[in-house]
Amino acid sequence: MKISLKLEELAMLLFGIWAFSLQDFSWWWFFGLFFIPDIGMLGYLMNNKWGAFFYNIFHHKGLAILIGLLGYYLKLQELEVAGIILFAHSSFDRLLGYGLKFEKGFKFTHLGEIGK
Repeated sequence: MKISLKLEELAMLLFGIWAFSLQDFSWWWFFGLFFIPDIGMLGYLMNNKWGAFFYNIFHHKGLAILIGLLGYYLKLQELEVAGIILFAHSSFDRLLGYGLKFEKGFKFTHLGEIGK
């Protein structure tokens, strides 16, 4: 099952890369923005509860899709790209085993404990 989930995340990452390729942005934008969603980890400087909240907001695929579609329908390409980046980054993180966080601590995710 673990391999199946990783393949699914890889497919979604590749979909995000493909969606970005349809945009009128240079590829350096993709690479330059790709790790920006990790800014959500700064919430852990306050405590685990806020850390999990902000991390999950910046890594929620449903929110990424909503932002991307909103950008598409409002003809705001920057918003569309933001959704694509959030989606691709979240897929990349989950491919590596970093899931949405529980308030218990950073290493406790919906995919299991990181490092086990």
